[in-house]
Parts: sequence; structure tokens; C-alpha cells
Amino acid sequence: MCNTLFFSCGTGGNMNFISLKNDYAFRELFTQPFLWKRYRMQKMGIMDLALDIKLSEEAKAGIEMQVRVQKNWTKRTLFYLAKMYTDDLRTGQDYGKLRKCISISILDFNLVDSEKYHTIYRLRDENGKDLTDLFEVHIIELRKKLYGTELVNDWIRLFNAESEEDLKMIKSKSTGISEAIKELRTMSLGKTLRYMHEEHLKAVRDRRAEDEYVRDIGKAEGKIEGKAEAVVQLLKDLGDVSAELSEKIMAEKDLYTLER
Repeated sequence: MCNTLFFSCGTGGNMNFISLKNDYAFRELFTQPFLWKRYRMQKMGIMDLALDIKLSEEAKAGIEMQVRVQKNWTKRTLFYLAKMYTDDLRTGQDYGKLRKCISISILDFNLVDSEKYHTIYRLRDENGKDLTDLFEVHIIELRKKLYGTELVNDWIRLFNAESEEDLKMIKSKSTGISEAIKELRTMSLGKTLRYMHEEHLKAVRDRRAEDEYVRDIGKAEGKIEGKAEAVVQLLKDLGDVSAELSEKIMAEKDLYTLER
């Protein structure tokens, strides 16, 4: 479960730089073995978020990048988390096969009403006592002001990087981040990925243009409809208006005719 629904690319004159907010770069990076390699009896933190997760047979995680607010975002996230949880159980198997599931959402918008940029949610009672640790939701908000020295800070800086200069400013001792920076630089140089990036950017621009066209058409139609209604109302104020005439006026699509 590793998706990006939209992307933005680096600016600042660095035409070859590909941001991690780019869906292709995001998917390419987070399918790399160095981030997902499993070790027996060894703790391996996803993205070095200090989550202290054992990525063995005990847990699995889904990472998602979102740059636009979506309606029912929380319900959607819980839906996919629950689906990831139940996918482990086959017909006839017992519940012991179910594993801990972690949802990590990296958001390029503010969702949580607090200054925290890394928020963790678990199932607890009203006194804060855990019912279970099988469900865990991590929300990382890229636009909030950083503080402290957590490893997640450097990951946020990496996602927000828009140029090679930004990458050089990230002084992290994390092996995961160092490898991610190396991979991002390699991807920025790759002609195939750049082509995919540019084609995707073109598709997004085209889709926006199409949406704007539809909106313009809608506005024009709304203006015509409003003008027709005004004409009918004016005639009604002056006297009786037959249903036939009213229908003819409302069916008129030429704004100039209606204005006359």
C-alpha cells in the first residue's frame, strides 16, 4: 500500500531534481530493499521513525504520501488499515495469524490541530490504557515547524527538499536517510524516471486544463440560465407569461439573445 495521488516537483532552477513528493520517486524509493529488508530478531525501523517496529512475521506497514486534502480522509485511512489487517487471514485460519498493522501517512497539508508534526494513534481506553497495539496510525505533516532532534525531522526535510542544495543541508547519521538521499540523487539523474515524471506532470497540467474548461463551461451555463430566469421574471412582472414562451426563453443558450 504505497500510493501518491498527486505530486509536486522541485523548483529553484534545478530542472533535473525530482522531489520525493513525486509519485514515481516515492514508489521507487519505498520499494527499495534497504528500507524493507527483514532481519530475524533484529529491530528495523521503517523510515527510521523510531517506531521500534519488528518487521518480521510480527508486523507489516503501509506508507502513503498525500499532498491534497481528501474528504473522509480518516475513514479512508482506517478502511485500508483494516483491510491490511484482515488480508492475513485465510478461510479456516485462526485469529493468531493476524499481525500488527501500521499505517504511515505523510501529508503535505495540516490535518491534526496541534503543533506536533508526528502524531501516533493507537486503540486505548478513556484513561489512556492500551487495549492492543495491533492497530497503529502515524501521521507526519510536512508543513509544520520542526523542533527537537528526532530522526523523523530529517525525513521531513528530505521530503521537503526541492534542490541538491537542500539535500546537502541534511546532516543525518541515519543509514536509512543516507541511502534514501543516494537513491533520490540517482533517480534525479535517470532519464527514464525523468521522462515518466515529465509525462505525469504534463498529464496533471492537462487534467487541470480540462477541469478549468469544464468549470468555465459550467459558469457560462449558469450565467445563461440566470439570465433566462431574469427575463422570465421580468416578463411575469409586466404581465402573464405563457408556459410555451417561458420554456422557449429557458431553452435559449445564446446570452446575447437573452440580453437583447
